[in-house]
Amino acid sequence: MDRRDFMKTLGAMGLFTIVPRQVLGGKGFIAPSDQLTKGIIGVGGIGRSSSHFSTSEACRLVAVCDVDANHLSSAVDAAKKNLNENVKAYEDFRELIAQSGADIIHIATPPHWHAIMAMEAARAGKDIWLEKPMTRTIGEGKAVAEAVKRYGRILRLNTWFRFTDTFYGLATPVQPLKKLIMSGELGWPLKVTVSGATGFTWKFYWVGKDNLTEQPVPKELNYDMWLGPAPYKPYNVHRTHQTFRGYWDYDGGGLTDMGQHYLDPVQYMLGKDDDFPIKVEIDAPQQHYDAVGIWRKITYTYADGCQIVLEGEGFESPGKVPYIEGPKGKVYKGFECTIPNVQELINSISDPEPQRTDFLECVRTRQKFALNEQNGHHSCTLVNMGAVGLRLGRKELNFDPVAQRFIGDDAANALIDQPMRGEWRL
Repeated sequence: MDRRDFMKTLGAMGLFTIVPRQVLGGKGFIAPSDQLTKGIIGVGGIGRSSSHFSTSEACRLVAVCDVDANHLSSAVDAAKKNLNENVKAYEDFRELIAQSGADIIHIATPPHWHAIMAMEAARAGKDIWLEKPMTRTIGEGKAVAEAVKRYGRILRLNTWFRFTDTFYGLATPVQPLKKLIMSGELGWPLKVTVSGATGFTWKFYWVGKDNLTEQPVPKELNYDMWLGPAPYKPYNVHRTHQTFRGYWDYDGGGLTDMGQHYLDPVQYMLGKDDDFPIKVEIDAPQQHYDAVGIWRKITYTYADGCQIVLEGEGFESPGKVPYIEGPKGKVYKGFECTIPNVQELINSISDPEPQRTDFLECVRTRQKFALNEQNGHHSCTLVNMGAVGLRLGRKELNFDPVAQRFIGDDAANALIDQPMRGEWRL
């Protein structure tokens, strides 16, 4: 088309009026072309929960993936029966990402798969809904954050207490606590204690077994693909599916299963979304090389003196433990506070900056979700710092927040970027 024809075409286009789709279809109308699609990788547990295994006008389930044939066929049947969807089924997650046409990839696998799958999805131009913990190692978290940024993707990490619901065991949402901290009335630095009194022991005893014997691999399970990047270990049913969290190769017990649920809201309250602790201290018995064991206390310290204390064995009773403690005041379970007229004080303080909590809207508008690859990597690093110290039997580890490396401990740094088996690489 030459310039004259091009200008004529522009003139003709000016005769038309563009009508917003909201006017055509009413408030909340979503045109079929605007409907998002999703695929779920891992449909044996959380991936089959009612809040995730769903379909709607806003986002339709189109594909599922699992290395267990029984899980996969059950999910396909449930999608047809309960959702009226004929979903595509895959054993290999790479095929789902490449072939299913899904806009969003929901990763609900054991954590040793999270980084590889999230980075593959980002590279393929997909947005990501990722279960916690974000990644199994600190290095994987850094790599995922870089990949999501590089490919311009939207990532949601699935722990939500920083922006909604009553925080586990504390009988209050997070926002009033953040406002109290912002007021300065508690003083600084602060110590936040997460213990049995605040519900932390819910899955504390999620540990492994150190006497596993080899068993035949079930015919429906692709065990080699289940292991993926993890070191080869002979099959035992306790390694897989619902009890995998008790083994270092795949997760880190109750600490990594529940830790980000508890630590991420604390990180947000303290204003530490862009910060890392400089030290972690561990009080625990010596761990088995393969099976995760219990621990007593894990303490994180920041450069400004703030501390987060996770209390484990021996702290199960709901005693009178201050949740937040500063030089000028304390807060207990149920928002009992030593500051007089604390509710009036909180009501007088402006709310924190609003958070974007609608993931599908974030996907459409290309705005970061409230808990994303950046702040999620920071709170997951707390979890993984503790796991490294626990696994190695260290009483104390010092951390360089800029380099994201441990100081003077080669064995600890070797657990930041762990080798992967066979063909698998980040």
